[in-house]
Amino acid sequence: MCDRGRKSTAMSNPFAHIVEALDPNKPDHKFYNLSKLGDPRYDRLPFSIRVLLESAVRNCDGFLVKQSDVESILNWKKTQTQSVEVPFRPARVILQDFTGVPAVVDFAAMRDAVKKLGGDPEKINPVCPADLVIDHSIQVDFNRKYVWGVRFVCGGVNKSRFSSPRSDSLQKNQDLEFDRNRERFEFLKWGSKAFQNMRIIPPGSGIVHQVNLEYLARVVFDQDGFYYPDSLVGTDSHTTMIDGLGVLGWGVGGIEAEAVMLGQPISMVLPEVIGYRLQGTPNKLITSTDIVLTVTKHLRQVGVVGKFVEFFGPGVAQLSIADRATIANMCPEYGATAAFFPVDHISVQYLEQTGRDAEKLDYITRYLKAVAMFRDYSNSSQDPDFTQVLYSTLDLSTVVPCCSGPKRPQDRVAVSDMKTDFEACLAAKQGFKGFQVTPERHHVKVPFQYNDKEYSLSHGSVVIAAITSCTNTSNPSVMLGAGLLAKKAVEAGLTMKPYIKTSLSPGSGVVTYYLKESGVMDYLFQLGFEVVGYGCMTCIGNSGPLPEPVVEAITQGDLVAAGILSGNRNFEGRVHPNTRANYLASPPLVIAYAIAGTVRIDFDTEPIGESLNNKGKEVFLRDIWPTRDEIQAVERQFVIPAMFKEVYEKIEKVNERWNALNAPSDKLYTWDPKSTYIKSPPFFDGLKVHISIFSITNAYVLLNFGDSVTTDHISPAGNIARTSPAARYLTSRGLNPRDFNSYGSRRGNDAVMARGTFANIRLFNKFLNKQAPRTLHLPSDETLDVFDAAERYQQAGLPLMILAGKEYGSGSSRDWAAKGPFLLGIKAVLAESYERIHRSNLVGMGVIPLEYLAGETADSLGLTGHERYTVVIPEPLTPRMIVDIKLDTGKAFQVRMRFDTDVELTYFHNGGILNYMIRKMSEN
Repeated sequence: MCDRGRKSTAMSNPFAHIVEALDPNKPDHKFYNLSKLGDPRYDRLPFSIRVLLESAVRNCDGFLVKQSDVESILNWKKTQTQSVEVPFRPARVILQDFTGVPAVVDFAAMRDAVKKLGGDPEKINPVCPADLVIDHSIQVDFNRKYVWGVRFVCGGVNKSRFSSPRSDSLQKNQDLEFDRNRERFEFLKWGSKAFQNMRIIPPGSGIVHQVNLEYLARVVFDQDGFYYPDSLVGTDSHTTMIDGLGVLGWGVGGIEAEAVMLGQPISMVLPEVIGYRLQGTPNKLITSTDIVLTVTKHLRQVGVVGKFVEFFGPGVAQLSIADRATIANMCPEYGATAAFFPVDHISVQYLEQTGRDAEKLDYITRYLKAVAMFRDYSNSSQDPDFTQVLYSTLDLSTVVPCCSGPKRPQDRVAVSDMKTDFEACLAAKQGFKGFQVTPERHHVKVPFQYNDKEYSLSHGSVVIAAITSCTNTSNPSVMLGAGLLAKKAVEAGLTMKPYIKTSLSPGSGVVTYYLKESGVMDYLFQLGFEVVGYGCMTCIGNSGPLPEPVVEAITQGDLVAAGILSGNRNFEGRVHPNTRANYLASPPLVIAYAIAGTVRIDFDTEPIGESLNNKGKEVFLRDIWPTRDEIQAVERQFVIPAMFKEVYEKIEKVNERWNALNAPSDKLYTWDPKSTYIKSPPFFDGLKVHISIFSITNAYVLLNFGDSVTTDHISPAGNIARTSPAARYLTSRGLNPRDFNSYGSRRGNDAVMARGTFANIRLFNKFLNKQAPRTLHLPSDETLDVFDAAERYQQAGLPLMILAGKEYGSGSSRDWAAKGPFLLGIKAVLAESYERIHRSNLVGMGVIPLEYLAGETADSLGLTGHERYTVVIPEPLTPRMIVDIKLDTGKAFQVRMRFDTDVELTYFHNGGILNYMIRKMSEN
């Protein structure tokens, strides 16, 4: 029940004695005053842990949440290292459409299953607020269709006169989005009618995390007569962005989120909390992106996987909420569960700036001060106890302009080192920082024609430049910084090559509003950075096609072409199949590298380009780079509350095509067998009231991986390759390649997603010793597409496993990265370590996450993957227990079974979390 039902249980709650009115004049608006617990441990708790404690106190019913759970949280200083499990009931759930569609599909299928078992299908219904923002479906099919400005001379100086942007790219992309996804959208609209407490934010509104920050976030709930902290889980790993506003939230698997929506608390191990101290003032030339990339690299090195990070120190007060949200957004990239900035006066100012009303601001401030959750970062006496304090963390004045890449977000590179670093990567062995290009090919150039003009590409040439992603588009300082840089660039007579795929995809309509009002939109437009859509777009691989001559030149020269984007993920194969090097950068740097046309440039010593105004005059980046003071002056003038109010007052009704969609009102969904988008999944086929658990006997290894296999490798979200198993399936259903759409858009169809599992062209499988979405079928020694091999194993009744190295499942939260392997017949994964959300998703699907014991690896144990594996599953099972693995070679060794809590074991015994919920609903 998430956070509902407090009134009915308040008197039976053992902590009812600390309930009081926040305002004596409003006796029916109460709160649990944690300060009246009379426990000195409370004031020493990290602020993030206080949120967990408040939820436990308020929801304490002696059943799902017990007094002993409250004590465990209060005693956090000792229990944090003891793997103590506690329940947490978030106040709400947030979803995006890629993960939201399969969630609604599961809900619809669960209703069918409950009915078959004799239960009431309408019990399958969200019981806490769930917001679904449609932002993942649009892609950059059209761009850069603009009207060039007309040059004229005024007082002897060349200037630009613009016509207003008249591109139709935005409309064309949105129309195509609807044409491709009408079926999905109709299904989601059905869901908004069929299920209670589910709100859909229509396509074209913005990016989920920015909409959450600017509009959906409550900071403090006022519901059912109680005030309590806003908190959430989301089906996207970057849900942590909301932590920057002081709202505790993190990403979970879609499967786990569905359980929360159905009233189950999250069972979590009390985390360690790392205190990250900030001090100093940022240099006038650096951006929040530079800060977050620096933080990401540092925290990756420190090691914060599975922990909370809480920021404190006087430097925090130097950061705006947008800056803090940028840092919190990339929490998954440095591996933490949450990256929390407790609420302070700047948080309240942001709420005012974004149009929240005065009454809300009043009770937010009063409530948080009453429960000691309002922070003064300049007051060190408020600093709580932390597991570890990184005092030598970050002096903001030492941060320098930087990017991250070419293949991972934690691989930070100072802009001053970009040229030498890229050239070193060219020569280095194939890996995260290497492309293994032979020396004689480092300077190869491939000529090509584009629009009847001759150009050439070489290693490092920029072919995609995208201002995209919630990480940066929510931040007015970097967006206006990009606009001011564009203005100065155009005025200096700079242009960029027409074949570069440029795009601007704002995170909300507010961004477009202030870019236009401040007068910089025309300059962005002049350089080719026009608004192409409101959504994640290039950041999630929806970059659309490159010009065919560009693709041919890259292929002909086997070039390491570059993408530059203001995103948060740059794993191989994610951004675009033809950009092997991808760099994360601030929006101003995206424009700078696009103008330069290459990442092989030293901006300190080399000009960014030559002026068209003054032939032969070299222009350097320093000549056009805006300072923080310039940017802040424009922000103060043009980013105002009225903009936010105007945009968000009509957000749920402004999309006319969405409003015109017809959707059935039946409580049970009528599945269309002809649909290639929405299909009833087989997860609950043959579901019985009781199940039995068996050991895994003589399993084959389907895939043998090294380190850092990401969810992009496991469950691609980009285009469907025309030669893939998924393409063959869609072709067999009568579709042409132009109608394939993307994997992400087809997450509601298990037949497509199972075939797309491990279909990434950059998948490196040790069986083949090369990158390819294929594997070795061991019984026949044939090399097959992964799906085809798995299908052959399944037809023979043979169980499967996966071997992997460190950080298996890192990257975006994708439930299909667990559902897909489950459908391929994979019973267990054996890895050195797991990304938190992906391990949880595996558990949710009944796939066993096994982990090598400390100091052991596949190599140290001499495993090749050609063996057959028997995993002995004893009874009774206990969390994190050691189990035996026996090989057909006679060798045996032990591993840890990564069911970390008793609740996870319950899910496993039921064949997964959804099966557990169906049985529970049927019993009730």
